[in-house]
Amino acid sequence: MPLMPEPGPQRVLAASNFVYTVGSGLYLTAGVLYFTEAVRLPATQVGLGLGIAGVLALAVGIAVGHLADRHGARGVYAITLVVQALATAGFLLADSFWLFALAVGTAMGAKAAGLAARSPLIRHYGGDRPQAFRAYLRAVTNVGISLGALLAGWAVQVGTLPAYRLLVIGNAVAFAASAAILIHLPSVTPVPTAGGPRWIALRDRPYLLLTALDGIMAVQFKVLTVAVPLWLVTATTAPRWLISGTMLINTVIVIAFQIRASRSIDSPTAGGAAYRRAGVAFLVSCSLISLSAGIPAWAAAALLMTAMVIHTIGELWHSAAGFEVSFALAPQHATGQYLGVFGLGAGLAEALGPALLISLCITWGRPGWYVAGALFTLTGLAAPLAVRWAQRHNRQAHPQAVWKEAAALKGSGGRSTSTTATGQTPRPVGVSKIGKAGTEGETTWAAD
Repeated sequence: MPLMPEPGPQRVLAASNFVYTVGSGLYLTAGVLYFTEAVRLPATQVGLGLGIAGVLALAVGIAVGHLADRHGARGVYAITLVVQALATAGFLLADSFWLFALAVGTAMGAKAAGLAARSPLIRHYGGDRPQAFRAYLRAVTNVGISLGALLAGWAVQVGTLPAYRLLVIGNAVAFAASAAILIHLPSVTPVPTAGGPRWIALRDRPYLLLTALDGIMAVQFKVLTVAVPLWLVTATTAPRWLISGTMLINTVIVIAFQIRASRSIDSPTAGGAAYRRAGVAFLVSCSLISLSAGIPAWAAAALLMTAMVIHTIGELWHSAAGFEVSFALAPQHATGQYLGVFGLGAGLAEALGPALLISLCITWGRPGWYVAGALFTLTGLAAPLAVRWAQRHNRQAHPQAVWKEAAALKGSGGRSTSTTATGQTPRPVGVSKIGKAGTEGETTWAAD
């Protein structure tokens, strides 16, 4: 994919995502400091409020994803961005724990909802390979967050209440501007349902298993932001500036190679294999991190930098695998609902990952790093088995749903060329070749 998509829906989505992630970078870098340093809330209350908000936000994505499927993804996604902008602006009034909990809970819920509501847009406008477009958006995300982090550095350096408030205002404005950009995005006609139960994603046991495995693997994101900084400061003699160095290495590699890493992962089977490779990479990186304790500063720095390169390669594989299986194994008419379910894994990792890594890698010490690495490896080994189960489940359960969906599309005058739940691209075939129902030469859809 080129550096900038051609004019059209993909460029609009990329621009909206870029502006949004600049705002996210402002908050990720200094959001907690705003509440502890400027608002003067105790750190324990901030941690408790963030934890409560994270848990409450988990289920929001499923419900809003379903709304996006049924009522149009562009409008629902834009509403989530507006709500997030208003909730972020509410941080300026959050001078007590309950006001803080309300504001941050609303913002995190809107964020989870937005990720689910955006999924049908990515699938509809992502071309033949929406997974590849999703990988491109992740690279854009890292660029935006990096710029936001640089801007937030000014507020942290100044450290005054007006500076922190300006940061919050900038965050809210970025979210509102992201929603405004979506005006230029054509609306997406909701895909008719294929009949059956409403909450089909919650009944899809293979997909739920993959969600759980991806959630366990997603704990790796907290290795870089939680475990490594604490380990570097408390257990090694490496210079503290290396914390920023490891973040920079990770960001640059993701921006440069996420799209390339996703090109060869073009089927659920390839996604399962990528999970397996990622698990091995995380085991190697965790082992190297554990060895950085008790050695000279230069050696510790070299080990940590090497570990971060290997860890980021594993992160590329993990992210690409998640993009592939989450889209390819989700039926088109329930993309938002399915991707909302898949986001539960990452949400749980966000809520529980820091405590797990601190207890293993920091409190326990060096043995905990090997346990964490083994957990990632076992998860990666289980993923191909779960993918095969999901593929068998779709072959057995999905053909009838495909024909129901085709009939609904035909009745509404629509046509679909997007990926089916089996990860295959539908092709037009004459009805006369399938049965006698219909006029000779009339076209419907069947899976290859």
